[in-house]
Amino acid sequence: MQKSLPHDKIVPFKDSDLDKKQQVAGMFDQIAFRYDFLNRLLSGGIDVYWRRRAIKELMALQPQKVLDVATGTGDVAIMTYKFLKPATIVGIDISENMLNLGRKKIAKLLLNKHIALQQGDSEAINFPNGTFDAVTVAFGVRNFQHLHKGLAEMLRVLQPGGKLVVLEFSKPRQSIVKGFYNLYMRLVTPGIGRLIS
Repeated sequence: MQKSLPHDKIVPFKDSDLDKKQQVAGMFDQIAFRYDFLNRLLSGGIDVYWRRRAIKELMALQPQKVLDVATGTGDVAIMTYKFLKPATIVGIDISENMLNLGRKKIAKLLLNKHIALQQGDSEAINFPNGTFDAVTVAFGVRNFQHLHKGLAEMLRVLQPGGKLVVLEFSKPRQSIVKGFYNLYMRLVTPGIGRLIS
């Protein structure tokens, strides 16, 4: 039995009886229609730059079958196709509303033959061992109910010699940047989030 991490106890709604996975799915279903806009606004557009940087980590590998975990509205999947042109990209997410928005974006870009989005759980990925030669997850591991299980599942479906790229927030260590970051996260982000969502 794997012991739980502090990460596993962080939930969107402390007063809810639902487990973390159910809370996350419900939250993203509710904010799906504003998710892309909120990302761009709250990050000042830097989220696009970091996604691009993460995908470029796969350039030397030139993967042909890619899994994007916690794909949301499919931004990483779409960008992966744009930069790497793999034969197949599968995106999984627990929020059906986010996936529906992603499917519309993919259809509009005429990428249905290359990108498929489906409902899926990061802790029980519905593919055999070694299916993919690359796995990506952008701003998603913080929402895993059990971090160890999610990481183990992504490694399980990765081929030997494949590559896992995880893009996630971290806390700055430099004191000036750290102070600005803490202020922004404590005051600006929640205020804008409440106002818009």
